[in-house]
Amino acid sequence: MISQHQHQQQTLKILPQQIQLLNLFQLNSLELQMHLRQEMDQNPYLEQINDMQEPGTEKYDRNSAQDYQDWDEFADNDLPDYNREYANYFSDSNIPERPIVSVTDFREEAKRQLALLTLPDRIQAIAYYLVDSLEESGLLQKDLDSIADDFSFGHFMTTPEEVEVALTAVQSLDPAGLGARDIRENWLLQLERMGDRRCHVYAAKILLEKHYDDFKSRRFDKIMMEMNLGEEAFREVVAFVGKLPMRPITEYANSISPKDNIVPDIQISLDNDVFNITICGINSENFRVSDALQENIKVTKDKGALQYLRSKLQSANWLLYALRQRNESMMKITRAIVMLQKDYFIDGDITRLQPMILKNIADRVGLDISTVSRLTSNKFADTHFGTIHLKDLFTEGIINKTGEVISNRVIQNALEEVIEQEDKKNPYTDQQLVAILMNKGYKIARRTVAKYRDVLQIPVAQVRAMWA
Repeated sequence: MISQHQHQQQTLKILPQQIQLLNLFQLNSLELQMHLRQEMDQNPYLEQINDMQEPGTEKYDRNSAQDYQDWDEFADNDLPDYNREYANYFSDSNIPERPIVSVTDFREEAKRQLALLTLPDRIQAIAYYLVDSLEESGLLQKDLDSIADDFSFGHFMTTPEEVEVALTAVQSLDPAGLGARDIRENWLLQLERMGDRRCHVYAAKILLEKHYDDFKSRRFDKIMMEMNLGEEAFREVVAFVGKLPMRPITEYANSISPKDNIVPDIQISLDNDVFNITICGINSENFRVSDALQENIKVTKDKGALQYLRSKLQSANWLLYALRQRNESMMKITRAIVMLQKDYFIDGDITRLQPMILKNIADRVGLDISTVSRLTSNKFADTHFGTIHLKDLFTEGIINKTGEVISNRVIQNALEEVIEQEDKKNPYTDQQLVAILMNKGYKIARRTVAKYRDVLQIPVAQVRAMWA
């Protein structure tokens, strides 16, 4: 029997242009510049005003003697090419005494290893993205859900499960531990490469896989009883674990390697107690839609060509609109951040950082939380006390013993300072750290200290003592 049924349901749909807009919001200045160059190559309507020249002018002086210089003159020059090219980068009074050694970034080496693996195209693309998302220590701090969300907006739709498959491929690369999400996983990945036949490897894996929480809480008697180990054997296992590298990339902090220059997206200056905010980089005033090509639409009679021109014109207008939206929204968000963190922006003292979450800024500027998140991710601000990452300013709040709400970033900074000043051969336990922080005015539980210690990638006191 044929029947009809009517029902209502709510579905969430997002337009392709909205996806493009959110993707544009997440780009920093350098990425935005590269994106606009690609758009200009594909869209004849989009023109950059600064690069345009007046008709009849030449870019170079054709009467220059350099244009007519005989090439044979260079062949008779006894000066070696490498010497001339090397000296071009420095002034005569500032030439280094020894040449700069080219250092290969571990990410480039990891990508070369990935290219040798037999992986599906989707997994390989995600694996490359994961390698670019690694910290300088080789660890992966972002969760898989966030990575899947960010990758889906910029490339193709994926899931956390698919990202985990790609992460497994990254963790199979050298050095061992690359792509680990914490110290425990880093140690386990290193132990997997050693094989169980090596002394203490099997016991160390059992310790980290099944008793890591007890190990962090110093419940050693319980661990020894469940693992059936004597005190001396347990000490040997702990000492073996303590000798493992804490991070996959250990030489990054002490080696001389070229660093990528951070191009600030925002400039915040203080002038007589007044904050001036400037959005750096590209703005919509640097581009325009070609007037000459707009005239072609009026005279074009071919339907296919007319449809192509109209689509490119619409795309160029939308891109300029999206660029204005991005810069205006970044200005609103930055102003709201500076207002909430005014004390911090005066001198950059981290102890003056106030608790602030994305919702606080979203409510002030009237934007969605996800929009605020994308406009602050991977964005840096140039201030009079240094360059800061905007996303680092968002922290949760904790009530201290006087009832004042302070940022957890302040407590983490205080915890790190206490551990740096401790006796390395007799480090503080988590309970002792609680008492020390209490004297400083920070009332937090022992489990909170353990949580912050894990965030700062600081091991337990027993392991720190092994490294002394």
